[in-house]
Amino acid sequence: MRTNVKLFTILGVFLIVVATVYGFWVQWTEWAGIPALYAVAGLSLMVAVFLWLTERKFGQGPDDDEHGEISQYAGTYGSFAAWSWWPLGLGLACAALVLGLAIDAWIAFIGVGVGIYFLVGWVFEYSKGDHAH
Repeated sequence: MRTNVKLFTILGVFLIVVATVYGFWVQWTEWAGIPALYAVAGLSLMVAVFLWLTERKFGQGPDDDEHGEISQYAGTYGSFAAWSWWPLGLGLACAALVLGLAIDAWIAFIGVGVGIYFLVGWVFEYSKGDHAH
């Protein structure tokens, strides 16, 4: 996991440098590529931080051990929902939001409202109902 942390950190820093150089190159007038490069840099650094925190929590993994075996990867990796309808509703709400941005703002407002409902439902899915803990 240490190799992955280093890889994503280097990638994130590289993309920040590239985005900054690109911004100066186009004199900060191009508003599609510059935010996209910064966003990808942020996502790379987010993955690096997640992997770093995971390594701190669980210690050295089998992939960091030079003499590690494939059988060391056996076991439970987490708790996952068997099924859920909330992501489908959230996806439809996002589609309505994008459709509203393309057609008319009132559709976007409906998409945002429905999206907030489905997002809250998905976040609190394990609080009550069939999958309550």
